[in-house]
Amino acid sequence: MNDLTDITFIKRITIGNTNPSNPKDDTEIEKQIQLLNRCLSEHPKGIIIGQEKDFQVIRIGEHQVIQQSTTYHIGFKRKPTWLTD
Repeated sequence: MNDLTDITFIKRITIGNTNPSNPKDDTEIEKQIQLLNRCLSEHPKGIIIGQEKDFQVIRIGEHQVIQQSTTYHIGFKRKPTWLTD
């Protein structure tokens, strides 16, 4: 169990589509997943301290499209030097 009082930096990483007018392709989503995995595996290792789930139902003509995204809050004891905003 990690102590949350040690957390000094939080990075939010969103995986999925958040803008209906600009959908992300599979390569962009894969880059998001790679960043999440890097945050959880490389030094200094982060931990997931929170999560947001969002979805939107969009009607395009007769069709309905559902866009989903999950935002992870990754806490670090200090900001990783390899992490750029």
